Amino acid sequence: MTINGGISFWYATAPSRTPATPPRAPLTTDTTADVVIVGGGYTGLWTAYYLKLAAPDLRITVLEQKFCGYGASGRNGGWLYNGIAGRDRYAALHGRPAARRLQQAMNATVTEVIDVAVKEGIDADIHRGGVLEVARTPAQLARLKAFHAHEVAFDEGATDREFLDAPATRARLDIADAVGSSWSPHGARIHPLKLVTGLAAAVEALGVVIHESTPVTEIAPRRAVTPYGTVRAPYVLRCTEGFTAALKGQKRSWLPMNSSMIVTAPLPAETWSRLGWSDSTLLGDMAHAYMYAQRTADDRIAIGGRGVPYRFGSRTDNDGRTQPATVSALTDLLTSFFPQLAGTEITHAWSGVLGVPRDWCATVTLDRASGLGWAGGYVGSGVATANLAARTLRDLVLGESTELTTLPWVNHRVRRWEPEPLRWLGVQALYAAYREADRHESATHRPTTTPLARLADRISGRH
Repeated sequence: MTINGGISFWYATAPSRTPATPPRAPLTTDTTADVVIVGGGYTGLWTAYYLKLAAPDLRITVLEQKFCGYGASGRNGGWLYNGIAGRDRYAALHGRPAARRLQQAMNATVTEVIDVAVKEGIDADIHRGGVLEVARTPAQLARLKAFHAHEVAFDEGATDREFLDAPATRARLDIADAVGSSWSPHGARIHPLKLVTGLAAAVEALGVVIHESTPVTEIAPRRAVTPYGTVRAPYVLRCTEGFTAALKGQKRSWLPMNSSMIVTAPLPAETWSRLGWSDSTLLGDMAHAYMYAQRTADDRIAIGGRGVPYRFGSRTDNDGRTQPATVSALTDLLTSFFPQLAGTEITHAWSGVLGVPRDWCATVTLDRASGLGWAGGYVGSGVATANLAARTLRDLVLGESTELTTLPWVNHRVRRWEPEPLRWLGVQALYAAYREADRHESATHRPTTTPLARLADRISGRH
């Protein structure tokens, strides 16, 4: 029987943190700090970590509504990779050299996270096998070739990215109908929850105070308000990603986009031998409604996609439950990639929300006059991006002018999402167009992007 919800599968294989584990003590009274961080996920914890290392005397308090890792940090696909939302838009706004510096910083961030995990003794099942983006139709192959050429040119002719034809792709990973792929070394498989729980422990060991079961209802200049008291501090940093819409005045700032996942039972050695999935390479594709997958440390396949993308009124899910139709769709997707897995048991299914700005650009911001700062809008690429954002927030709070504070995503402003029902209608139409574009491409084998997909890109602001 498939377990649906229960936060995520990762809780079943992270003994240091389960949904039944008692949370850290909540806030009980008004208090003060030098920096208060709202959100106990990757962004908030990494920010606390780097600030405390740089300025040990800082009094830092983290406020988390449930427990550290409850949100996307404990539910994601475990892709530690160098993707960043909005890079090409930043190139258009600020020039390619500025955007290239952002990309190079992201490339280095993959190594930074791995190095800190080693330093802090965090065993997060990390394996650096790179990222394989595969095409399975002529239309996807055309996009893949354009994508590969763009990435190589963007990174000043980088020679570490490989393009593989159909036979070479199938030799690396036996994917049905694969017609080509692009491989990048800037990626690693992780266990998301082991990383966040290990990071929380490292932060506490440095002297940071973490209050769980403490929902913040309002963020205002120099204060974070909760039902149990107010924390006053010169700096208040919002690190709430997909849950931002629940804060007062933030309903239309970032849209909480749903993403769902399933995971198989452990697969036997002979199955892995047939698949050829030997190096824990992360797997993605070039569909408009794309998928993402990893081979877990305990020999399962975890695979995800959008499912039902958005709930009316920017509502979030109930402890990770996802729709049965989404579970079926992801199971069909799994077996379309790997027909030999037909009938394989699906042990867990879950969902989570990620933060999507109106222009689909990740940002880091600090308003020194009010003391308010935030980072996020990662659009599903937050595992590594949160680390770079945190180091940037550190430098901004400390008032230091560094290479990070001059990156083009710093203090980027974007308009708010439309009010309901326009927001709901727009997102539903967007993903309906992407799914129809994928169906059209599969049926016609036409190696062109469909008008529907181009329209969806314009609506979303992604291009």
